[in-house]
Amino acid sequence: MDSQVILGILLSSLGGFSTSIGALFVIMSQAPSLKMLGLLQGFAAGLMLSISFFDLAHNALNTLGFLRGNLWFFAGVIFFAVVANFIPEPAVAPPTSDEKSRKKARNEDNMDIMKKRRRQVLVSGIITAIGISLHNFPEGMAVYLGSMKGLRVGLNLALAIALHNIPEGVAVALPVYFATESKWHAFKLAALSGFAEPLGVIIVACLFPTSLNPEILEGLLASVGGVTAFLTLHEMLPLAFEYAGHKQSVKAVFCGMAFMSTSLYLLRLSLPEETGL
Repeated sequence: MDSQVILGILLSSLGGFSTSIGALFVIMSQAPSLKMLGLLQGFAAGLMLSISFFDLAHNALNTLGFLRGNLWFFAGVIFFAVVANFIPEPAVAPPTSDEKSRKKARNEDNMDIMKKRRRQVLVSGIITAIGISLHNFPEGMAVYLGSMKGLRVGLNLALAIALHNIPEGVAVALPVYFATESKWHAFKLAALSGFAEPLGVIIVACLFPTSLNPEILEGLLASVGGVTAFLTLHEMLPLAFEYAGHKQSVKAVFCGMAFMSTSLYLLRLSLPEETGL
C-alpha cells in the first residue's frame, strides 16, 4: 500500500478514534434519568439536523444547484418515509375487569412501555450512529486529501476533526447504553461510527482513483442528509419531547445545532480548499 495512503489512514484514524473518547465519558458515568436522556436526545437531534441541513444538503446545493440538490435531498426523505411505514410499533395489552388482573395488566403495561421506550431509544442511537458514520466518511476523504498537500495540513485537520467528533461519540453511546444497559455495546457502536473515516480514505484511494464522480457523491450525501433529517424528526425529537418536555427539548435542540454549526465552521477554517468540503 502506498505510504501516502497509510499516512491518510493513520491521520483519519486519529480523528475517528475520538468518538471512542466521547463514548468513554458516557460509560464511565452513571446511567442518566429519563429527563436527562430527553435533553441529550434533543441535543443529539440538533447535531444531526445541523449535519443534514448545514453540511450535507448545503454542499449539494452549492455543487449541484438548487433544484438538483433538493431533488437528491427529498429522494432520501421520501425513501425513508416509505420505509418507516413498515416499522411495527409494540402493542400494549388492553385493561381487564378483574382487580388482580388489572393490577397485573398495569404491571405488564409498564413493562411494555419501558420495553417500547428502550426500543425507541435504541433505534435513535442506531440512527445517530449511521448518520454520523456517513458524515464522517467524507471527513476521512478530507484528511487524506489534506495529507497529500503536506503532513502539517493533514495533522491539523485530523486534530480539528478529533475535537469535533467527541460530542458525536456521546450522541451515539448514550442512547445505546440506556437501551441495552451494556457499556460494551455503547462503546462498540460509537467506536465503529468513528472508523468510517479511515474507511473513507481506503475507498477514495483504492476503489475510486479515477472513476469517482464528484456530482454523484454529492447527490448521495444529500440523500443521506434527507434520510438523517427525516429520522431525526421522526424518532429522536419525539423521544426528547416525551422525556424532557417540549420547551426544554427545543432549547436542547438549538444548543445542539449551535454547537455543531460552530464545530463545522471551525473545522472548515482548517480545511484546505483542495478537499472540496
